[in-house]
Amino acid sequence: MAKHNELGEIGEEIAVQYLIQQGYAILERNYRYDRAEVDIIAQKDEGVIVVVEVKTRHNDFFGDPESFVTPGKIKQIVKVADAYITSNDLDDEVRFDIIAVIKNKKVERLKHIEDAFYFF
Repeated sequence: MAKHNELGEIGEEIAVQYLIQQGYAILERNYRYDRAEVDIIAQKDEGVIVVVEVKTRHNDFFGDPESFVTPGKIKQIVKVADAYITSNDLDDEVRFDIIAVIKNKKVERLKHIEDAFYFF
């Protein structure tokens, strides 16, 4: 497995553990639809599904991890979230969050950005 994939998996696990500590129930991990993927689908409050994109970097030299969530990626995330809601016949509100993780030998930092973007 490539180093960047390993770092991504580590970041996702850090994010999952953080969400669980914050009282979220993890509904799905790496949910796929039509060649696109959402890292985490969770729920904390009844009636609200939280779709989480996790971005992990070794450092922020080239910018904060969350700045790498592009408009194209947002479009894919929204498409996958819509497929999840439709296939599970849900009538819940959807919130899109980003969890940015900086992880290296000296630093482990997490930033949770709620309502990071809107789908309309």
